[in-house]
Amino acid sequence: MFTCCLCQLFYYLISTIAGAALLVIAGVLYKTKPYPNIQRHKDEETFLDPKSIKTVAFPSIEDSPSVELSVIVPAYNEEKRLPAMLDECLAFLEQKSAGNPSFSYEVIVVSDGSEDATVSVALGYSKKHGAEKVRVLELIENRGKGGAVRMGVLSARGRHLLFADADGATKFPDYDKLEEALKELAPEWREDGIAIGSRAHLENDAIASRSFFRTVLMHGFHLLVWLFAVRSIRDTQCGFKLFTRSTARKLFTSLHVERWAFDVELLYLAERLKVPMSEVAVRWTEIDGSKLTPFWSWLQMGTDLFMIWLRYLVGAWRIASIQKKEN
Repeated sequence: MFTCCLCQLFYYLISTIAGAALLVIAGVLYKTKPYPNIQRHKDEETFLDPKSIKTVAFPSIEDSPSVELSVIVPAYNEEKRLPAMLDECLAFLEQKSAGNPSFSYEVIVVSDGSEDATVSVALGYSKKHGAEKVRVLELIENRGKGGAVRMGVLSARGRHLLFADADGATKFPDYDKLEEALKELAPEWREDGIAIGSRAHLENDAIASRSFFRTVLMHGFHLLVWLFAVRSIRDTQCGFKLFTRSTARKLFTSLHVERWAFDVELLYLAERLKVPMSEVAVRWTEIDGSKLTPFWSWLQMGTDLFMIWLRYLVGAWRIASIQKKEN
């Protein structure tokens, strides 16, 4: 009798869990659109040329490339940290182009709904270097880092596209290491490949300098990434990634997540599409002023990782580039 009651209780428990899981899946399927709905305000389709005081239309990622490298810099309230990053970036790119006349570049600073002087600071560099080299894309409202990077990518002219964080934590001359690694994967911009800046070699130093709590959060996040999304890349979050134009177009038109976990979805998509990837050790220094708050940011990212896995698993999200091929 007791055994029978236990069996019935177990049966009801399993049935309840299964029912709840089905309700969650049904809710996800009902509320989620399979492909990203990429919206762009009219004012975000142009940039200001500070020399001529005229607005000019941005090109499209669907156009043929006209420069070698586009650097996308997402920036939200970065008036203090942006100048040092742009100084190092532009000094390196100017030196590189002086030594190689075939190398041309642009830097697109994407202000993600900034409320400080980020736009004014970036326009100062555009005025100094010219709008052919430095452009400012001002988003009307805050989309999140992934949304800002996507808007910059969709407006880029480069055969290769690098996104680099506005804090300048990664030494910009390490671009050469990424460029070399990408050429081994994809000698030509029409081919697919990603070179991913990585801080994995610095992990032991990071553990030594971080609190026990932050170390637990770091390892927990890495475990969730491995379980739910990306297994071939150790450091998914370093803000220094180089794409061929072909790969950038495929991935960013398929990207759903616009906030901090967007890197993980990008690399998840790359693994699903079998895009060749190389992880490259870069020099990195922690810079004060991060917008991340350790516990709540990791909690949000952990939730996002689970939802990325679930939505692709049940077919609520689909990959736009695969759909285009099928059509």
